[in-house]
Order: sequence, then structure tokens, then C-alpha cells
Amino acid sequence: MNASVGLSDPTNAQDRRALLDLLNRLRNTGVQKDIDLPMIAVIGNQSAGKSSLIESISGLTLPRSSGTCTRQVPHLIRRCPTECRLTHTDSEWTCIVRLHLNTDERGSPIKPRVVPFGEALTSKAEVEERIRRAQRAILNPKTDPDDFLRGATVDENETSFSRNYVSLDISGRDLADLSFVDLPGLIASVGQSGRVHDIELVKNLVVSYIERASCLILLTVACETDFENQGAHHLAKQHDPEGRRTVGNHYTGVLTKPDRIPYGEEESWARLIRNEVEPLANNWYCVKQPGSSDLAQGITWAEARAQEDCFFAGTPPWCDLEDHFQSFLRTSKLTERLSNILAELISRRLPEIQDELYRVLQHAEKDLADLPPVPPSDPVSEALRILSEFRKELSDRIEGTPEENGLLQKIRVHTARFKREIRATAPSFIPWVRQEAHQHRLPPTSFLDNEEKPLTGGNDQQVAITSKNIYIEEVMERAEISRTRELPDHTPFVVQHNYITEYVEKWKRPATIMFDAVYDVLKKDLENTVDKHFKHIGRGGAHQSVLMIIQDHLDQVAARTKDRIEWLVKLENDPQTINTDYYLHYRDKFAGYYRSCRHSDDLPSKLWANNNPEVNRVMAGLAQLGISTRVDALPKLLPSDPMQTGLDIMASVRAYFQVSYKRFVDGVCMSVDHEAVRGLERGLDRALWDGLEVTGPGAQERCAAMFQEPASTAGRRQELMRKIDRLAAAKTELRQLSV
Repeated sequence: MNASVGLSDPTNAQDRRALLDLLNRLRNTGVQKDIDLPMIAVIGNQSAGKSSLIESISGLTLPRSSGTCTRQVPHLIRRCPTECRLTHTDSEWTCIVRLHLNTDERGSPIKPRVVPFGEALTSKAEVEERIRRAQRAILNPKTDPDDFLRGATVDENETSFSRNYVSLDISGRDLADLSFVDLPGLIASVGQSGRVHDIELVKNLVVSYIERASCLILLTVACETDFENQGAHHLAKQHDPEGRRTVGNHYTGVLTKPDRIPYGEEESWARLIRNEVEPLANNWYCVKQPGSSDLAQGITWAEARAQEDCFFAGTPPWCDLEDHFQSFLRTSKLTERLSNILAELISRRLPEIQDELYRVLQHAEKDLADLPPVPPSDPVSEALRILSEFRKELSDRIEGTPEENGLLQKIRVHTARFKREIRATAPSFIPWVRQEAHQHRLPPTSFLDNEEKPLTGGNDQQVAITSKNIYIEEVMERAEISRTRELPDHTPFVVQHNYITEYVEKWKRPATIMFDAVYDVLKKDLENTVDKHFKHIGRGGAHQSVLMIIQDHLDQVAARTKDRIEWLVKLENDPQTINTDYYLHYRDKFAGYYRSCRHSDDLPSKLWANNNPEVNRVMAGLAQLGISTRVDALPKLLPSDPMQTGLDIMASVRAYFQVSYKRFVDGVCMSVDHEAVRGLERGLDRALWDGLEVTGPGAQERCAAMFQEPASTAGRRQELMRKIDRLAAAKTELRQLSV
């Protein structure tokens, strides 16, 4: 038998050592939290011989009597993982103990720290106590680890278990190149001083290791206990039902305590070694470790290995196994296989680890970049900068941006509809009496075609506002009633004034509706712009403050705009115009239109049509007589009409409508633009500065509070930064690999 601990001088030892060393350096970075690193996890039930197995592989003596003793249940469940890293060197034997701190006392992730726990040990006799103290430090994170290094003890540990772990870096001439993690033994019950929930806590800790695809599960099964009753076996099968992850393909079973098999049951355990039951991809192994009496007498590692060899060589059914199955007996065979498989897995996984590391690093960097900016060192300057950028974008949008969803483009939809609705209030005069009107067809006002679009909504929907028909006899009756001391051929202006007032009364509602729609557009656009510049700041207080300031400012602007619209409506209730030519032009047009309608249904269309042959002949005949006139003056040649007074009133009112509705539409739209849209900028800077108090005494503290980020964001940032640090450190280690 090889006299060294584990496996020394293996094939390709230098390459294997480099791979295992790389794995250890990667684990030191804490990157195993982010990517799946190959490892060997030793698991088993309480008292399954796991400690003895680890001692036989590492050559160490583990704590067994107090503190974190693995024999006493109340202390066992207050354990942490222990990682053993064995390296074959030509130097003297040394052991370096370190604490790996990845979580705080609540189990929350922290920036990984590797804390040396004392000086390097050169005597194996000192290791047991050093491990006990290190485990005690892990389980009491609120206490300075140096206190435990100096020998401090506690009556009750602060935590039952921890995901932080102790690592033992052991090097020497008689060591194998191997690395594994010893996990707390699974328990089924606790004593009086134990905690029931610790059963599940220990199980969850074990599962957090063995559920990883690259974890080599080393399952210890004690032969003194019924195979089916060992929880570790069921847990291993649950996470690897086909046995593909047992050593060989990631999962091996190790039978311990074969000297305690009840008489007559030896063959049932030998069938496992022959892979006849519970077959594994690389078979089961069996080891024999010293008993408690041997340990009490101070048996050496070499004596234990010689004792193991004698047991398997002379004890049935083990000594009767075929030569092939003899390779699955003894600790040295198991250690050799573990070393080979771990190195092979690391080599095979290296390209995947590198790809996974770069991918996870990119995602982490993107997640960090997606977080709101870090709180600035100069919060006042940053607040002023953000306000300036907000004002600049707001000013650009108010001035107009060439885009489909621009502010002015969205407002224009409502102003265009407003114009159509006001246009639809035009008085609908009918130049016939009501009883005869059904005999006639009112021709289109073709002379308006060049300046008026069809009175439909944006989606060809009829405009809601319409005017009822006003017949000629109603106009005549109103004129007669209104006449007092006037001459018979004179019509009081009050008649026209009343008709004008009637349609002006219809204008306030569409004007108000239009402004309300523009107000909603402004409010939504402002909210979006505020969100863009302020929503990511701090805990949301600045965002809410700016929204409130903007809302108050917008409401003040809206009040001024509504007052202006009210004023414009009042102006239109007092009919007047100095646009005489425009008014007279349309009065003559409508006078000829209404008079020609009463003469003939077809005459108006003929008069206003371009290049009508009949009209052209009349015009040519008049020219030969020396009479020069315009086409629209031809209705004056028609015979006199008894309803002429009514026709004149109709023409006058309708002509004034053309003047007033365009003036009103322009006035309202310009007022909305001046007071509400452009008016947003006036006084906004002062409102924001005063409301946010970004200047003056105490501005530094107020702005700092404005940028204070939520605890969740700060925690997420710290978590991502720690993750990026781990991944960057791991990337550096991978770059240094030269095989």
C-alpha cells in the first residue's frame, strides 16, 4: 500500500495540481455564488462515519468532543461547511486556516472576505483545536474572530448554522492533489438543547451544495444502519435520481463501518460493491476506518491504513470479491478516483465556466447600468443641472418638435376640431317660407369652397354642433317686431344683433372643451417629461415635488387662459368689425346667393359655376351693350322681391359670421397658445427653484436628501457591485491559467 496520505505522485500531477489550484482560487473569490464550480461535497447522516472518512483522506483529526463536535447532536447542528484543499508539494507539512465570509449574521449576501485565522500551522496536533475555534467564530459572526482565535468560548452560539465556511489549505510531501467540502451531517431528531427547525436548516444547507450540476456528491452510508433508512441516500437520489452524479459521473457512494455489519447481512452490502443493487455510474466504494477505541489509543494514519488493508484482505465477503471489485475497496482507491474525477470535471468545465462567467458578468454590468445614477457628490450642482435639462426639453417641446407625438401636433388635433365646431354654428338661413321649403333644394355655397373644408370630424364623423333652420318669414317677422320709429325701408340693427348673439352663445362650450383637451395634453406631456428627468432620482420625493409644483403652475396658467377665453366670448357679443372689405364682400356674395335661390333652384349653381356657357353668353351680351359688371352682380338684375328685407338681414348676419368666427377661432387658439402653452415657461424657473429650495441656506442638505436613493436600490447596487467584483476577480484568475 502507498504509505502517503491519499494519492501522491499521480499521473499528470502537475496539470492536475494547476487545475485544482485554479478551482481553489476561484472559490476564494466567492464566485461560486454566481456560477457553478466543480466541487466534491461529502454528505451523510449523523454518525455515518463521515468524519473518519475525511480524516483518512486528509490525515487530520477533526473536532469530536465539544464546541462543534460531530458526535453530539446539539453541537453538530451548529456547524458550518469545512473545505479541505490538499496539495502535494516538496515542502514541509503546513496547514493554513481561513474564514470565508459571504453572508452576514442574517444570511444576507455581503462582499466576500477571506480572513486568515491565525498563523500557518506546522504541527498536525494543533489543527483540531484551531478548526474548533474557527467554526466557533463562523457561528458567532457578531464577535471578533480574534477572540475565538485566542480561545474564547460561548455558552450558546449566535446561529445554528452558517453558509460561511472554514477552509483548510494543507500542503506537504505526503498529500494528494484534492479538494472537497465537508457538509454538516443530516439529522433526524435533536436533543433537549437542540432546535427542531435545525433539522430543516441543515438539510437546506446540504441541498444548496448538492443541487448544483457540477457538484460531485460523495455519499457516506454506514453499514451498521439499514440502507433504506439513511436520509442522505434519499436526498442524493432526489437530486440525482439516475446516479449519474456519483463519482465517475458526479455521484459516488461510500460504505463505512463494514466491521459493524450484523452477522449474516454481509452479502447484501457486498452486492452494492458489485453494483447489483442501487447501481451507480462508477460503482460503490467501501472503506474501513479506526474505531473509537483505536482513536483513543492514538492510532496513526499509517497504522489505520495498514489495519484497513488487513481487514479487506482477510474478511469475507470482501476478500472473496473478484479482482475487479477489489479496486473499489480501501481509502486509497477512493481518494485516487476522487482526485481524477475532480480534475477531469474541472478541465471539461473550464470553457463552460469561462463562457458562463462572461455572460453573467455582462448581465450584472447591464443590471447595474440600468439602476438610477449613484447619488452625486455635489447634489446642488446636480439638481440645477437636471432642472436645466428639464427646462431645455420642455422649451423645445413648446417651440415644436418634428415628430408624430410632438406637443404641438397633439394640440393641433383639438384646435382643428374646435374650428370645425365653431364653423358648424353658422346660422342656417332658408330663403323660402317654411311651407314651400320642401319644394326647393338649397344649393351649395360654392363660393366658400376655397376657404372651408367639409364640416366633419377627424374620423369623418359629423360635427356634433348643428344650427336649426331659420326660414325667411321668421326673419321678416322679427324685423317687423323690432321696428319702432324707423322708416318702412329701414331695419333696426337689433335684428342682426340678436341673430349674432344667438350663435355666439354657442361658442363658449366648444372653446371650453377645446381648452380642457389641450390642458389634458399639456398635463400628460409635462408628466412624461417630469418622469423622464426626475423619476429615477432618490426615493421619489423630488419627482413628487416637481409634479406638484408643475401642477400648481399649470393650474395658474389654465385659470388665466380661461379668463382670456371668457373675455373673447364677451367681445363677440358686441358685434363690430373694421374689416369692411371682407364683410361687404361676403355680404354681397350671400345677398346674391339668397336672391338667386328664390328666383330659381338652378340659378345659384349656374352663377357661381366656372365657365358656365349660359352665364358667359349673358356676360357677353351685356358687354356688347356697354355694360360692364361682375358675375356675382347678376342677381341684382333679377326682379324685386317682397322678402328683400329678410334677404338683406340674412346676408348681413351670414357675412358677419364669416368675419367673426374666424376672428374668434384665431383669438381663442392664439390665447391658448400664448397663455397656456408658451405661458408654461413664464415663471416656471422661479416656481421650481422656490418650490424645491435648491438655493439658499440648507440647500446642500435638502438636495442631498432629494438624491438619497431607496434602501432597495442601494441594496441592489451593493449586491451587483459585489457580484461584479467577484466575477472580475474570477476572470483575472482564469486569465492566469496556463496549462
